[in-house]
Amino acid sequence: MRRTCPDPAVTLICPDMEKIPQNQIGKSPAQYAVKRLATPIVIDADWQKPQWQAQQPLEIRHFMGEKPAHLPKTQAKVLYDDDSIYVIFRVEDRYVRAVAKEHFDPVWQDSCVEFFFTPSADIRQGYFNLEANCGGTMLLRHQTARNQNRRQLDLADLGRIEIAHTLGRIIEPEITDPVTWTLEYRLPLKIIENYAPLVRPAPGVTWRANFYKCGDNTSRPHWLTWSPVENPTPDFHLPRFFGLLHFA
Repeated sequence: MRRTCPDPAVTLICPDMEKIPQNQIGKSPAQYAVKRLATPIVIDADWQKPQWQAQQPLEIRHFMGEKPAHLPKTQAKVLYDDDSIYVIFRVEDRYVRAVAKEHFDPVWQDSCVEFFFTPSADIRQGYFNLEANCGGTMLLRHQTARNQNRRQLDLADLGRIEIAHTLGRIIEPEITDPVTWTLEYRLPLKIIENYAPLVRPAPGVTWRANFYKCGDNTSRPHWLTWSPVENPTPDFHLPRFFGLLHFA
């Protein structure tokens, strides 16, 4: 049985949800249609590029734990081509901080956006967590569960990710006034293949994923998600609550 996806950003038909075991998926996973690019795009953190204008945003608006005092409006968009996944975030923010200096530093403590994904529909294969603070400092690991079989990407592979951002690399003291920032990157699929099984994006392919916004050590900490996570305390490492990315 097939049905129309409930998310207005999704215009294709959902895959048969019954094919995914119930213990691998939350009650109401978010769903998003990822369009294919005709040609690669320049990575320059421009939310207004024509290619991004043609793609609907997803909203990172569900909070974990108690409702935070600061709930920044956070959006993301995703595109793909034969070689890469493209992601851009736009955050209408405040209380912005970035002190992580080196890749693999604790960027989640800063004003941070995150893309967790399993490059297939089967979360038993493990997941990647790609985290980047507003200054473009990143970490990227693969693991089967929180801190289980965890593998950190080589710095050389991390350096192959093109990234652009509108704020400076270090922000200290914290920006307390309202500020809107964007961050964009291109993730080559060949990097993913070095660390885990990959179902390459193509029409009809589905990946499991979630998108997050956090700021653990800012003056207004918050933990926001795209696909709802049914957990009483903040925890992004719960892949059974990942949503679905449908490649068109």
